[in-house]
Amino acid sequence: MSIPILSLLTFVLCAGILIGGVLAVSLDNIVSAVISAGLSSLFASVVYVVLAAPDVAMTEASIGSGLTTMIFLYAIRRTQNTDTADPPVKLEQKK
Repeated sequence: MSIPILSLLTFVLCAGILIGGVLAVSLDNIVSAVISAGLSSLFASVVYVVLAAPDVAMTEASIGSGLTTMIFLYAIRRTQNTDTADPPVKLEQKK
């Protein structure tokens, strides 16, 4: 009983998608989680190429792994609190 090479490649790439998804959910570092989510999307685009869907693969690679990952990383960078020198200001409550 032999498994065709394309089926074996598809199974390995799907395992990479699952591993990347699990890492994206379980990692504590948000940047690492975004990178692993982008990596799983890149694996998905390679699966689409193997399954003879190049138009879907190009869309997944450009938007799914490229643009989305860059937008998430940009948003993380813009929302980080880099001003640690000043203590947080406490507002007084009205009586």
